[in-house]
Amino acid sequence: MAAGKDLRVVRGQVMRFLLCFGFLSTIAVVTAAELSGFTHWSGRDLRAYSKKLSPKMNAQKVASERLADYGNHLLMVAHREGNGEAELHEKQVDVFVVQSGEATLLVGGRIVAGRTTAPDEIRGPSIEGGEKRKLSAGDIVHITNKVPHQLLLEPGKEFTYAVVKINMP
Repeated sequence: MAAGKDLRVVRGQVMRFLLCFGFLSTIAVVTAAELSGFTHWSGRDLRAYSKKLSPKMNAQKVASERLADYGNHLLMVAHREGNGEAELHEKQVDVFVVQSGEATLLVGGRIVAGRTTAPDEIRGPSIEGGEKRKLSAGDIVHITNKVPHQLLLEPGKEFTYAVVKINMP
């Protein structure tokens, strides 16, 4: 009989411990969520930018919107209905997450008739050499700083993508 009573006492202590631990864990998770920065854009939200940005396109048939700036990196969404210029960022890495459409990424090589358009930014009409990669919805691309790149679209095609720009020291 004593062993049964001891077992119930131990079970009771274990149950109190688990309840207390669960409660404290929940508080820790809630507190951590409240203390850390968090922003969420759903895939649906990002795909909707193709319609939102389409009427705002410039002469090069591109429009973009900055979503957030976090100091050492920023997030933006871009929509294209035409080719982009060749570009090279001396101090920024680009990460693309393709939301919709198709494009060809020309990466590497040398920018033809490159000109400085902003501090640490070089652009030009095209790239000589380089490799072509087909991009479509769901693809993720990482382009390190100092690597020329250009997005090319076939006539009538559209391309919407999220961009993370990461500042390098």
